[in-house]
Amino acid sequence: MDDTAVTERPGTTPTEIREKVKYCLYARKSSESEERQALSIESQVKEMLQLAEKEGLEIVEMKRESHSAKETGQRIIFNELLEDIRQEKFNGILTWAPDRLSRNAGDLGAIVDLMDQKLLLEIRTYGQRFTDNPNEKFLLMILGSQAKLENDHRGINVKRGLRTRCEMGLWPTVAPLGYLNQNRMDKKGHVVIDPVRSPIVKQMFEKVAYEMWSGRKVDHWLRFEMNFKTRGNKPLTLSGIYRTLQNSFYYGTFEYPRESGNWYQGKHKPLINQELFEKVQAHLKRDQITRENKEFAFTKLMVCGLCGSGITAEEKYKKLRDGTTAKYVYYGCTRGRDRYCKNKYIREGELIKELLKIVDELNINELGMKMKLQEEVKRFNKFQNAVLGNGEQEANTDDIDLKTYAKYLLREGSVSEKRDLLANLRSRLVYQNMQISLGDMS
Repeated sequence: MDDTAVTERPGTTPTEIREKVKYCLYARKSSESEERQALSIESQVKEMLQLAEKEGLEIVEMKRESHSAKETGQRIIFNELLEDIRQEKFNGILTWAPDRLSRNAGDLGAIVDLMDQKLLLEIRTYGQRFTDNPNEKFLLMILGSQAKLENDHRGINVKRGLRTRCEMGLWPTVAPLGYLNQNRMDKKGHVVIDPVRSPIVKQMFEKVAYEMWSGRKVDHWLRFEMNFKTRGNKPLTLSGIYRTLQNSFYYGTFEYPRESGNWYQGKHKPLINQELFEKVQAHLKRDQITRENKEFAFTKLMVCGLCGSGITAEEKYKKLRDGTTAKYVYYGCTRGRDRYCKNKYIREGELIKELLKIVDELNINELGMKMKLQEEVKRFNKFQNAVLGNGEQEANTDDIDLKTYAKYLLREGSVSEKRDLLANLRSRLVYQNMQISLGDMS
């Protein structure tokens, strides 16, 4: 290393500075592939330790970091390094090159500020050294700015390359589920159909379009009937199912970047046609509106007895032999706490039978709305007396079994009446494998 090329402050020699500097060796990954990045860090450490031994530098700490230096203040280890300098744990930095420290103006400014405060006395790289000298700080800032310029140009070039690839009809990133990326360099951006997963992906679209399946039913089918796994050997999440069903790539067109409004015609082989895709979108839209507007009688009032998740509901439609369609409402665990919960689904009619048993077991005060039930019975009796011509005879609620009226509401009441009745229970309803029980509210 050539120390003669460095201009020293008057009265200070490199040896004098070196004697009072304690260094932290800082190594950060390069912008190469992941495997080579890890190798780059260790090779930096090896080279700088050799330099420290040759020059007699005192290293008091070593820091390794793999976070990108493009954004200001985002590197945890680098921020620790700055704080350690402020606390005077060391006052020098030994690193491979200036761009290892910073590739943005914010972090570079923080380093120069520490030099101005005399807290950072020296930065040593493999071929240069920088001290609190105007010329050296200026050179450090030029080298850091050059690294930022390289980053900016690289980003522009990458975006231009991706845009060109899209205009050629090639998919620019990891292939969507049901497709595989070509590994050959001359086929970069080309995708081929995954022979294992593509038939199941196509069935997902068909079941939603023609059998009116919901996303949750697709999820249940993939997990428990098909044992479907992604390329990463993991189950497909519910959000992943909806992303797949809403991806136009499967019928030949794609938008990139997402929500940019830039659409391209792909060269890949479609899995489905546009008509099937649009049927799926129409069903998903109706399903979303239904979920937002539909209020089921017994949701948010029970918990799963197996995993503690909430209980949700969904409608099912079945075509009968006479050509009519029957509607059924099923209740089951949301699987919010346990994605693999085995709690069974139950029809609303069977659920009401279980709730009627609960009412029979309750003390009427347990309903938490005795007064309200009595008022409703009085109102009903007044209406009945007026219709039957019995004048203003006062209704006697003692003659009325309030439990009977509560059970009537569960069978024949409106959604709001059913919800009001159960919401006033002083115990929690627990659903487990076709049965309802009362639990502690705590």
